Parts: sequence; structure tokens; C-alpha cells
Amino acid sequence: MDQNSTSVEVDHLVKRFGSFAAVDDVSFQARRGEIFGFLGPNGSGKSTTIRILCGLLEPTSGRALVAGIDVAKNPEGVRQQIGYMSQKFSLYDDLRVAENLRFFGGMYSVPSRELPQRIAWALEMAGLKGRETAATGSLPVGWKQRLALGCAVLHRPPIVFLDEPTSGVDPVSRREFWDLIRGMVGEGVTVFVTTHYMDEAEYCDRLVLLDRGRIVAMGTPAELKTARMKGQLLLIECEPLGRALNVLQSAPGVLDAAVFGSSLHAVVTNTTSAIPALRDLLAGREITVKRVEPIPATLEDVFVSLTSAAEKKKAEAA
Repeated sequence: MDQNSTSVEVDHLVKRFGSFAAVDDVSFQARRGEIFGFLGPNGSGKSTTIRILCGLLEPTSGRALVAGIDVAKNPEGVRQQIGYMSQKFSLYDDLRVAENLRFFGGMYSVPSRELPQRIAWALEMAGLKGRETAATGSLPVGWKQRLALGCAVLHRPPIVFLDEPTSGVDPVSRREFWDLIRGMVGEGVTVFVTTHYMDEAEYCDRLVLLDRGRIVAMGTPAELKTARMKGQLLLIECEPLGRALNVLQSAPGVLDAAVFGSSLHAVVTNTTSAIPALRDLLAGREITVKRVEPIPATLEDVFVSLTSAAEKKKAEAA
């Protein structure tokens, strides 16, 4: 990879808390001007990795370079090159919108002669123009998150870290927030984002899927969906669901099965032969089958398949 295009480089990164490895031998590179996503459940190591890259946590071992700066050797230098927005709203509710922006402009050492222009830019970017005097605490959650983003990028950093930025935000505000992210990327900013929303992961240029501190897969959303599924996917609508799941998990030709909402998803070796065989098998166990059909895999299917495979290997090794 061209060194000039590399924003972040992580090599065998480890973070331990006592005997627990929150980040366990993680390696990747992120390019300039891309949305790089960390996808995984709570406790998978997403936020811990982000905090290390932001210079907020010291790694136990391994190396991480952010904008060419070693996070362990010069965390303050890293913080001058990045914007960071945590998963919890971290601004001051008792300040007005413009007052929060002025405060963070000072925190990020924005020159006083440039601050009015930067604040005007942040207000325009976040869609808050005309609300400068509004009390921050009175804003809807979606607007608060846009303000937090405006504060995080007030100093125009080349790299921005967003830790579950849309948690608790309504769907319309989430889409608007992602429009802001894409606008920044269009200007060459590298955006790191952690999420457990599978639909949001589709917006990323590249993803790492994390589970228990380890990378289980990495690539574009399309690559992960086409290359990482070991088999073909079936949607099965039936009842009772729990009994059907138990039957499918031990059925011949079924590689994996899991509950998705009010239906089941089953990974099979061959859909053509599996559909009639599974219909007969479930009916023979007094399970009412409403629908069985092949469907395209989603990132959630890929993630469930990969983590299930890891669990099986771990159980077999034990």
C-alpha cells in the first residue's frame, strides 16, 4: 500500500486487563478518505481499539500508527491529528450550541482569528445554522449528535473516530448523520466508525468483524457477503420456532441455523436438494412449515456464521 495513502496502521495490537484480552492480536491498515468500520456485538473490542488509536489507552503490546504517529510513544501528538466522538453524548447541556463550539475550539487550539469561520462551517455542516443560541440540553438526540460531530471536527482533522455515534438515534436522524459522514469522506477525511447496526455497516467502504477481541473477517461489505458465507442461505418460516431450530441444527446438509426475527435462517450445502428434504424433515417432527426459500446473505448472516464457526472450533479444541 502507498505509504502516503495510509492513515492508520495497526500491527499485532493487544490490550489486556489482567488476564482478559479485550483486544487480541489485531492487525489492519486504513486508507485516506475511506469509511472504515468496526462491526461486532457489545464486548467484542470495538471501543477499546478505538480508544487505543485515539491515544486514550496504552496498548499492552503491538504497534499502532495514526497519521504516522506512534500512539504509545506520542499520544498527545495523535490527539492533535484526530477528532473523537464517544458513544455517550459528551458535550455540556447547560451551554448553548455556539458556546459548546467555542469551548471545543479552545480545547482543540483553533486560532482565535479562525474560530468564527470554523464555527460557522460546523453549524452549516451539522445543519444547526439558526440554532446557535439554543440550549444544548433542549435539543433532540439526533441534533445533539450532529453538534457533537461538529465539535469533534471543528479543527478539521484528517482522521475522525466515531464510537457508536448513532446509538439511541431515530432512523431518519441516523440517515442524516451518515450523509454528514459521507460528506467528510468526500473531502479526503478518514472516518473510523464502530457500530452494532448491521445496516449501518453497509455504508462502510471496508469492515473488520470483531468477536471477543479478535478479527474474524475483513473486507468490503460485498466481499464479506459473497466470499465468507460457507454455503447457501435459506429463509424458513415455521412454528414452533424453538423446536424447528433444534431439528435444523443437527439436520444433514445444514451447516448452521439461527433465529432471525420470527423466522429461521439456515446455511445449507445445496438449496435445490435441501428445500424438499427440510420440508419433509420438519413436517415429520410435527412442525408447521409456511415458507422455505433461498435468500441473499446479509452482513448479519455472515457474522452469525463466522462466530458460530469460531465457537465450534473452540468447543472442539476444548
